[in-house]
Parts: sequence; structure tokens; C-alpha cells
Amino acid sequence: MNKKIRVLVVDDSAFMRKSISYILESSGVIDVVGTAKNGQEGFEMLLKLKPDIVTLDVEMPVMNGLDTLKKIMTECPTPVIMLSSLTAEGTETTLKALSLGAVDFLAKDMVNINSGLLNIQKELINKIKTIYNQKSLAFRLSRIHGKISEPQEKKTSIALSNFVKPSFEIKSILIGISTGGPLSLQKVIPELNKNIPVPIFIVQHMPPIFTKSLADRLDKMSQIAVKEAEDSEKIVPSQIYIGQGGKHMIIEKNFGGYNIKITEQPADSLYKPSVDVTLNSLIDYYGKHVFAIIMTGMGKDGLEAVKRLKQLGGYSVAQDEESSVVYGMPKAIVDNNLADAILPLDSISSQINKLF
Repeated sequence: MNKKIRVLVVDDSAFMRKSISYILESSGVIDVVGTAKNGQEGFEMLLKLKPDIVTLDVEMPVMNGLDTLKKIMTECPTPVIMLSSLTAEGTETTLKALSLGAVDFLAKDMVNINSGLLNIQKELINKIKTIYNQKSLAFRLSRIHGKISEPQEKKTSIALSNFVKPSFEIKSILIGISTGGPLSLQKVIPELNKNIPVPIFIVQHMPPIFTKSLADRLDKMSQIAVKEAEDSEKIVPSQIYIGQGGKHMIIEKNFGGYNIKITEQPADSLYKPSVDVTLNSLIDYYGKHVFAIIMTGMGKDGLEAVKRLKQLGGYSVAQDEESSVVYGMPKAIVDNNLADAILPLDSISSQINKLF
């Protein structure tokens, strides 16, 4: 990387500002161009320094993280990573931030902050590198955020020449998603018909606690029921199940139907929950009759299971690059010629509805 990534750190804690700066600059590819102790100061520095990425604390004096984020997205769209505490209140605030346009977040353990900083070092640096490498991300954030903040705006119908309804029966739907997920799911799930006659499974890469808050938030916004999946619960149609953070969601066949199993296995999986693990489990029971949608996110989770699905004659959709916050997971599907259709974010819900 010839050019260093320019980062602005905004946090009311002098210790955190110093620690985060040290962590980032230790990478050798990141330059902390400034630090700010509150949101107002951070926004003024943003306008002056024009950093590539901002790390933003949630709780701050003068102007808090949410108000600062709104101002950034409205006046000077810039990729923002939120730093959140592992509390119920911190979780809800983080989800609000992600729905307002924050690209990603990092949960910090305030109880064990000294050891916790070392644990997040690699993750934070990798997130910044990945976000920096996205083309025109600031523009996409501006466009996506604008559409979310103006729900009264009349939707534009998009002609999709590459979507052909599968010729076989669809018995379940799988959505695999990661970075940019809460923002993107907020555009898709509330637009789904409440009477979709099959279960929908969402694997969103998130730590524990966050997936329950995400499910509750989407449920309040949507016609179709949304919940965090529970161990041993029976699978029913017209229901969306979001996998628990930190664990896998798989399917078991029992007398009279199918149940969800929440498990730690496989323990060596790179992601928990994992799109590959859940989709492979769905294929075991539904065969090719799974409609797989791979959306925004870094990495390539879901690729191997989609390969298997396609070998069986199944159908898969990838979100397009233009509307993806991070074009990693869907790119892996497209690059391997596995996508039957490549859809913009605004069209995914309508195509799901048309399946039935």
C-alpha cells in the first residue's frame, strides 16, 4: 500500500484516543491525522482534514456519536466505524448508528479495557484496510443513507433483465450478510410481504447481544415477523429467523417437521454465525429448493455452500457492487460465476415477493 490510510479518531477518553492512535499507527499503513474529544470538534476536524475513515465513540459530551454521525452523513459522507460498549444500551445505540450510515462497528469491553484493546487491534486494522479499499464508498453511503432517511420518497422501479424466477419450488430463503448488513437489511426486510409461505433465515456476522437487538428492531419495522433464532424451536412459514451472534444456526429434522439448533459446532469456523454452515444445513434438508441471497460483507463466507447449491441445480442471487457497502461476499459469488442474478439493494425485496 503506497499511500497511508488517513484516519480521524473521535473519543471523549484521552486514554482511548491515545490507545487507538497507537494501535492504528502500529500497522505501518495507517496515519492518524487527528484526534478529537467530542463530536463537534470531530466534525470540524473532519471538514478540515478530509480523512479517509473516522472512528467514532458513541457517548461523548457537546455532540454525541449519533448526532455527529447524522451530521457527517448529511454534510460530508465519510466511512465511519463506531466504537460501542458491550451493554444493552450500547447495542441499541450502535444499531441506530448502523441504520444511519455507519459502515461498521467494534465492540469494546469497558470492564477489561486494557486487555480488550489488544484483542481488537487486528480486527480494527483489518476493518479499516477493507473499508479503505472499497471504490466510491463515500458516494454509496451518501446515496443509501439518503434513501433511508427519506422513506416518503417515491420508489423508482428498476427493470431487471437478469432476474428469471426459478422454475422449481422454493421451500426456504437464506440471506447471508456481514459488513453493512443492518443498514441494508433495513431496506429489504420491511418491504417483504407478511404472507411469504416459507421460512427465511438470515446469517448476519455480529457478536452476541447485537443479533437480538437487530431482530427486535427489524420486527418493529416490518410486516413479516422477525426474531432471533432459539435452540429447538420449530420452523414455521412466514417467519424470519436471525442467527445468534457467536453461534451457528442449523436445521434438524424431528417428528412432524423441522427445528432450529443453535450450536457451537463447528468450533473452528472463521465466522460465528457462518453462512456456509447454515446454508449447507438448509441444503441437507431442502436440497436445491433454497433461494440463497448473498449480500454486502467482507470476505467470502457462503461461497462454498453456494457452490454446492449450484451443483444441485439451485438458485443464487448476489447483491451488486454499486449498492454494497463492502463488495466482498457477493463479489466471491459473482467472480465464481455462481450468481443467477445480480441485483441492486432496492430490488431484492421485490424479487423475493415475486417468487410466490
